[in-house]
Amino acid sequence: MIDSSFLQNKKAVYYTLGCKLNFAETSTIGKALKAVGVHTVQEGEKADICIINTCSVTEMADKKCRQIIHRLVKEHPSAFVVVTGCYAQLKPDDVMAIDGVDLVLGAEQKGDLINYLLKMDEFSCGKAVTTPAKNIRKFVPSCSRGDRTRYFLKVQDGCDYFCSYCTIPFARGRSRNGSIADLVHQARQVAEEGGKEIVLTGVNIGDFGKTTGESLLSLLKQLDEVEGIERYRISSIEPDLLTDEIIAFVSQSRHFMPHFHIPLQSGSDAVLKLMRRRYDTNLFAEKIKRIKELMPDAFIGVDVIVGTRGETSEYFEQTYCFLKGLPVSQLHVFSYSERPGTQALKIDYIVPQEIKHERSQRLLALSEEKTKAFYEKYEGKNAIVLVEHAKPGALMHGFTANYIRVELDCNTMSLDNQLVCVKLGAFNGDRTALKAVIMDK
Repeated sequence: MIDSSFLQNKKAVYYTLGCKLNFAETSTIGKALKAVGVHTVQEGEKADICIINTCSVTEMADKKCRQIIHRLVKEHPSAFVVVTGCYAQLKPDDVMAIDGVDLVLGAEQKGDLINYLLKMDEFSCGKAVTTPAKNIRKFVPSCSRGDRTRYFLKVQDGCDYFCSYCTIPFARGRSRNGSIADLVHQARQVAEEGGKEIVLTGVNIGDFGKTTGESLLSLLKQLDEVEGIERYRISSIEPDLLTDEIIAFVSQSRHFMPHFHIPLQSGSDAVLKLMRRRYDTNLFAEKIKRIKELMPDAFIGVDVIVGTRGETSEYFEQTYCFLKGLPVSQLHVFSYSERPGTQALKIDYIVPQEIKHERSQRLLALSEEKTKAFYEKYEGKNAIVLVEHAKPGALMHGFTANYIRVELDCNTMSLDNQLVCVKLGAFNGDRTALKAVIMDK
């Protein structure tokens, strides 16, 4: 057994950038450190250990990572600073060169962070430890509860798709996953803690089963049987991996919500080919049609990237018109960012920054229009809401089964993490939620 007494009573500060998967992993790291006696710093305290879990999805993300590292080094000048995550995996030398960083850990090493901390005296001159992406094979289980109510369960990691614009396969490694048995066990632990909703997270969830010979559909069916979990949501799934069988199962399941998040990236078949995506707009439209046939009330969020290399004005108009005609509920709009080492850099036509911004604004306006129309259909109707934890004095919020955000004109901790029946009203003041009144039982 490893002697972890060296870490007892040390204080740690954690900072996470990027996706829900990163937050789940940081939470797991925090739980592991707490188990060996490490305390989380309170306001005004100085940390002995500083852990930064980074993102590198865009150049802006890289810049923010650097800013956060500089800030935390300044705020905790005596701390042992560990940087991990996607930026650390992709650019370990750049991160190690930042003044104050003591240790850089890649994707394969992240799960062994405690063992590295026990040897921190060996890293007085600083050290970067990474594994080439093609050799990353370890799946590190992670399950976290955020500041609110939902839990995030990591079921898969890595990606084998190698889209032309994306560095995730180089930052996260090849596709791999946990076993159904282990994941069901984690879901049962969430239920024992009183959790009622779990969001399944991963890099390419639809690819589940690559390392265990199992299938995503089998995982969903077994999770659906876990007593105590009232709601599941799938964080994101590629359209070519969203099978008709999965859609049909969700439509009939006890606990999987009518809520899908599906990356489109472009509504132009020509751009999809440049992106090396594995579907066309016809397939995507068929998936949306199938969902709405079986679940007319389903909330459907869609990722779209604007301004990729090769996206001419004609191709963007195709994207806009395609999205305008789809019965989706919300668009998550991203501006294309050049990533070193990607195949997209070989594409000739570069979209000017001001055009990217203009296109983003048009799609954001379209998204607002679609979300508003979706919400308005449910004004005056009854719904079941899972109430989220709120800060003292703040209004309570929650989500319906089909992901409509609801604002409750009350503040009572007895409602925290409770399923309540409400009557939905009109939009709240800032139009971020529908106001609702709790119905008498």
